[in-house]
Amino acid sequence: MGVGKNIKGLRIAAGLTQTQLAKKAHIDQSGLSKIERGENESVTLPMLRKIAKALDCSVVALLEDEDKGKKIRELP
Repeated sequence: MGVGKNIKGLRIAAGLTQTQLAKKAHIDQSGLSKIERGENESVTLPMLRKIAKALDCSVVALLEDEDKGKKIRELP
């Protein structure tokens, strides 16, 4: 599972639409949509922090591969 799928799953579990999460995280909705679809490979740590805060989870939760319990990729 990728970062985008993790974000989408957590967003849905929180009962939020993309628009609601984008507003709550103070990010662009179209950018969030691209992240969820895996079309934005340049997701920044500050953006992940905003999304994690809005979803009330850790950045690590956004990066973990739930199937394997491992991080998807290390941040620079």
